[in-house]
Amino acid sequence: MTSRFTELVVDCRDPERLAAFWCAVLDFTVIERGEGKVEIGSWVPTVEEVRARQMAPTVVFIRVPEGKTVKKNRLHLDVSPIDGSTDDEVARLLRLGAAKVDVGQGPGRSWVPMADPEGNEFCVLRALAPSAP
Repeated sequence: MTSRFTELVVDCRDPERLAAFWCAVLDFTVIERGEGKVEIGSWVPTVEEVRARQMAPTVVFIRVPEGKTVKKNRLHLDVSPIDGSTDDEVARLLRLGAAKVDVGQGPGRSWVPMADPEGNEFCVLRALAPSAP
């Protein structure tokens, strides 16, 4: 018996806004909308595909009445740019509404801590873009 990681759920005040932000960050699309919730992903999951193999999870934004209540999340996403530098991606994410944050990470880090428009932390890691000739 086993389970699959199928969804990552994010409590938030504005599911539409965060879904739009993360769709732009990850090149995902909205795959389902409901009362107070938006699900995004890189694919539309079917039971058969999920049972056959582990696939990338979808992200579900659920409306809740309260705002973020902790300074630093214990769980966060890491993203890696695939077609540009880390600095270029950080600049793009800032234009989309992200902010750089200090979560006590200290100097000399190789990643950039950021927060989405509702303050949920994530990190931009090394670029995975092919090197220019």
